[in-house]
Amino acid sequence: MVIRLLLSLAFVGGVLWFAARLAQKRGLGQSGGMVDVVARQRLGRTSTVNVVRIADRVLVVGATEEQVTLLAELDGDVVEATLAERAAPPTGEDGEPLPAARPGARVGGALAGSVLDRNGWTGFVTQLRDRTVRR
Repeated sequence: MVIRLLLSLAFVGGVLWFAARLAQKRGLGQSGGMVDVVARQRLGRTSTVNVVRIADRVLVVGATEEQVTLLAELDGDVVEATLAERAAPPTGEDGEPLPAARPGARVGGALAGSVLDRNGWTGFVTQLRDRTVRR
């Protein structure tokens, strides 16, 4: 029984190794390509807007189940500046970083983050509605 188990495990390992080699030869699963998705925003159940960087061009592309449409071409420097601005911590008027909120500090009212928070339930119901509405 133990020998059978070891042979089965060796077979499964061999199949996985072969599949990995095959995928590597075909270029599947590599992230070092020229195409990079910078940002993605869902608009509905089946539609998205994507910001895609291809070599030195930045494109805004709309995608649905049926088609992909080029919406605009952006300046790469503007996109880089926007991404850097989003990644930087918020600063005050004097240019100094704002202090982080204390753990446990209440933001947005006494019920924020609790089961009784109306905004939390409203967002939850909206997400459920978007996922279940047939269009």
